[in-house]
Amino acid sequence: SRLGILIVRHLKRLERVILGYLEVSDGPEEKARLGILETLQCTIEHAWPRMPCRLPVLLKALLRLLWDVHTERGPTPEPVRAALLHRATQCLILLDHCSQGQVKVLLEGVYNSCEETRVRECLRKVQEST
Repeated sequence: SRLGILIVRHLKRLERVILGYLEVSDGPEEKARLGILETLQCTIEHAWPRMPCRLPVLLKALLRLLWDVHTERGPTPEPVRAALLHRATQCLILLDHCSQGQVKVLLEGVYNSCEETRVRECLRKVQEST
């Protein structure tokens, strides 16, 4: 957040780091994933003009995270899972705002074909955001 809009200078490298952390579970407390979702949220807020071109990659990573968190049967406590789902949903909502609704359009088909209640709930929140 200290860099503000100047974060765009580092977006390519930062994107690789964010994607790497989102892919791998780091134990029951999921501190790294929660932290990187916070970083992503802050990055979207500050570099929003540059986010639409990164939308396909970030959308895919966030959807994969939602699915992984929902389907993992590891030792992660329920409040941590809920926090991960909430932060990922918030990132999707921010991406939707900075892309003028493109995320909602892209998620329509996913929402209609998804049968998992928790994932559907996250997608519904994105669809209903204004």
